Amino acid sequence: MGIMKKYLITGLLVWIPLAITAWVLQLVVSTLDRSLLLLPASWRPLHLLGVEVWGVGALVTLLVVMATGVVASNFFGQRLVLLWENVLSRIPVVKSIYSSVKQVSDTLLGPGGQAFRKALLVEYPRKGSWTIAFQTGVPGGEILAHIPEDCVSVYVPTTPNPTSGFFLILPKADVLELGMSVDSALKYIISMGVVVPDSQKH
Repeated sequence: MGIMKKYLITGLLVWIPLAITAWVLQLVVSTLDRSLLLLPASWRPLHLLGVEVWGVGALVTLLVVMATGVVASNFFGQRLVLLWENVLSRIPVVKSIYSSVKQVSDTLLGPGGQAFRKALLVEYPRKGSWTIAFQTGVPGGEILAHIPEDCVSVYVPTTPNPTSGFFLILPKADVLELGMSVDSALKYIISMGVVVPDSQKH
């Protein structure tokens, strides 16, 4: 019985990651495939080939995104983007949504983005209880008049989903800067502490 249990667990350890990976890929590609609905019916694979081709929408989406990046990288493309943003900034409700989303995306994805600068160790949610967090910047604006000097902005992610979490402003003396890379810290969080990062900084 012990040997059978061992084989069962070993088999699950092989198949569970594969199954979850396949499920996530299927979900992502199926979602991107919906972009084909934006094309005229006569341009869709079902009309041209007589069958649905899985993944074509995802490929088209990636090509459109890359083409947009190529155009937006040159001088004339940048002028078009500025013109488009100027138009959106004149629409009351759209202006608020677009500017907020753009600021966050520029911070997270832009080449000069400063999101998740360093991996930190902080006492949270109570003293004596430690968790990994990320420094996202330093406080600014009106907030500076109400907090002690030398504070940092900190994001404390949840596990195993680090896209949700808590934003905190802490005194710099209350955070410990870690030598591990941000990627290693994220793996540590997602694995719920199972995948221990190397002690050396990457």
